[in-house]
Amino acid sequence: MKIESLRDLYVEQLKDLYNAEQQLIKALPKMAKAASSEELRAAFESHLEETRQHAQRIETIFEQMGEKARGKKCKAMEGLVAEGGEVIEEDMENSIKDAALIAAAQRVEHYEIAGYGCVGAYATKLGEDDAATLLSQTLEEEKEADKALNDIAEGLSLEVPQESSQSENRTAKTSSRRSKSAA
Repeated sequence: MKIESLRDLYVEQLKDLYNAEQQLIKALPKMAKAASSEELRAAFESHLEETRQHAQRIETIFEQMGEKARGKKCKAMEGLVAEGGEVIEEDMENSIKDAALIAAAQRVEHYEIAGYGCVGAYATKLGEDDAATLLSQTLEEEKEADKALNDIAEGLSLEVPQESSQSENRTAKTSSRRSKSAA
């Protein structure tokens, strides 16, 4: 599709987001299964239900425009989902894997926040008030999901290794510099 107007861009971006949501609907159950933290698993399962609603909202917007809710392949989401898949396959300690899953999921949320922020602004500019309301609702849910993931990350029990010799060397160099500058 040749993009010649803001409306064309808006439709193109909606198709991209629709496909992104479809990819997430397939990926989130795998992420939930890979999570060892019950809180993280529940967050992924809850966001799966929200993601289904996000896709439904986009379908509603397309229906209101008289368009089909067919998404073009979202290559960015494809890459983000592939990275999440790599985390799932990695052999690592459970809490570290949970931390890596959170990082992958937050990258997804940030992509969606950017996408919904843009299409929401386009909808407003185009006078698509009903669509703008739906998109704003989704944007707020994506922000809430990101915050929830951040809260879970902060609560993870991760062991921090004892200071390594590299860290000790940095500390010694810093102390040495301070002594020289004080002299």
